[in-house]
Amino acid sequence: MIPLTLAKQLKEAGLVWQTAVNDFFAIPDRGMDDKVFVISDVMVTMELVQGWPALTFHGTAEWAADHLLTHEAIWLPTEEKLRQELERLLQEARPEFTLNRLADGYHLVIMREGRPLIFSAPTASETYALALLHILNQLSAR
Repeated sequence: MIPLTLAKQLKEAGLVWQTAVNDFFAIPDRGMDDKVFVISDVMVTMELVQGWPALTFHGTAEWAADHLLTHEAIWLPTEEKLRQELERLLQEARPEFTLNRLADGYHLVIMREGRPLIFSAPTASETYALALLHILNQLSAR
């Protein structure tokens, strides 16, 4: 999972969140920056039932009066979603992606218009996020 600071940068650069079940998100600046939430259609918790671990299904939480608008949250996209967004943004250029695992992290090379764009980070997700941030910033500068 990418760090909250990098997710904030992606949002500020224009990454649009099309919410879906199983998306992760954070609620910044409310004392919950270290908590990760997930969109789910059924709430399942782990409880002890008669001393045995059990998965309990609680349905939905309509009783809760609180709500959060999506623009108040920060999407924490998965590696797959980051890669899909990169591919979508660069589809006209038909880039070639090469992700390599190195001893100290990951190295991504995107060949775009005959030129390499190179990104490195400790995780594959962060590497894709850095590349996406670069592309979003390039697009907004136009």
